[in-house]
Amino acid sequence: MTQGAFRWRAARPLRGVVVKLVEGLVAKLHVPRGKRDIQVFDDALPGFGVRVFASGKASYFVKFNVGKQQRKKSLGPVLPGNLATKRKAADDILTRARIGQDVVAETRAAAKAQAARRSANFGKLVTAYLADCRAVLRPASHAASARYLERYWARLHPLSLDAVSRSDVVSVIDHVAVAHGKVAADRARAALSVFFAWAIDRGHVNLSPVQNIASRSQSEGRERVLSEPELVAVWRACLDDDYGRIIRLLILTAQRKTEIGSLDRAEINGAERQIELPPERTKNKRPHVVPLSPQAWAILAIVPQIGKRTKFFGLRMGGFSGWSKAKAQLDKRLPKEMAPWTVHDIRRSVVTHLHERGFASPHIVEAIVNHVSGHRAGVAGRYNKALYLPERRKALGRWGQHVLRLVKKAEAGGTP
Repeated sequence: MTQGAFRWRAARPLRGVVVKLVEGLVAKLHVPRGKRDIQVFDDALPGFGVRVFASGKASYFVKFNVGKQQRKKSLGPVLPGNLATKRKAADDILTRARIGQDVVAETRAAAKAQAARRSANFGKLVTAYLADCRAVLRPASHAASARYLERYWARLHPLSLDAVSRSDVVSVIDHVAVAHGKVAADRARAALSVFFAWAIDRGHVNLSPVQNIASRSQSEGRERVLSEPELVAVWRACLDDDYGRIIRLLILTAQRKTEIGSLDRAEINGAERQIELPPERTKNKRPHVVPLSPQAWAILAIVPQIGKRTKFFGLRMGGFSGWSKAKAQLDKRLPKEMAPWTVHDIRRSVVTHLHERGFASPHIVEAIVNHVSGHRAGVAGRYNKALYLPERRKALGRWGQHVLRLVKKAEAGGTP
């Protein structure tokens, strides 16, 4: 033990009694009448002690010096059986103090940094976000995001990010819907949703106030976003047939309906549990890997093979057909109050919820749905076909678990 580490001990005696701390000792200690508390130090580990209050409560602490700075850190309440754990924690802190590490200063600095992140100005973070995502968004997408975030959401710029409430967001969306149209309101909402996903990923805020705010142009098929309860309703309305399995896979993977409806057994890598689509089967003519969550794999694993057919779904040699008829039958099983929707809306909806739940960063979501922009274009896009595969697998795994939790809750009579 160096004198520099515990200079306070040489400078003046410790206030309080010095004994060997043992389990059960605190119950035998009494605070003298008129005093608020007493401190008892451990003779086996100088600097480690317990503070007993007149109220009967007690907590462990450790005192130490780092250079000329004297510190005291609380280690939490005295509980039966936790003396050894607290003594070890104190010993670790004292050991770090000997080499100049100040855990109190580090904790204060971390709390200050976190508070700074939490109170970060909305407008300044918009600037940081736009600079950060310039490399991963297509120029047109980046320009659109900048337009919505800088112009339509300007009313929120003076606020700290954690002060932005759901009512603030709804108020702006409704104003934009009246001033610029419902489609513009939905696009502004989508831009804000992606921005908050970025902010969650970087620790500026924990939750998105945009989550589950309904589309203002639900009659517009291209802008329809199904809420999580609506996706659950669609899931539960599916039958155990080809169409029902396709719809559930679309909810779990966010892929295009033809990619799933015409899925071939040769496109399944069972060892890696993933779909591997060749260029001729994707819209942008690029190979695409789709990691399968356990929930998605469970659906494909039980699809029976019919004769020599290699397709998972459908009755003939091609993939599934009869989309319109099957959709109309599914709609009859949905709640009557549910607004019109299309199968493609599922893809947009899953992308939105992946952002809002913070399950994936924007460029990871783009990789999931096989959008090509930023560093996924050019050479990297041609040669790195599994770009961000671990991140995509993790995001779809979390989404699959989330969907099944919502479904089970709804089946149990709760609100998803």
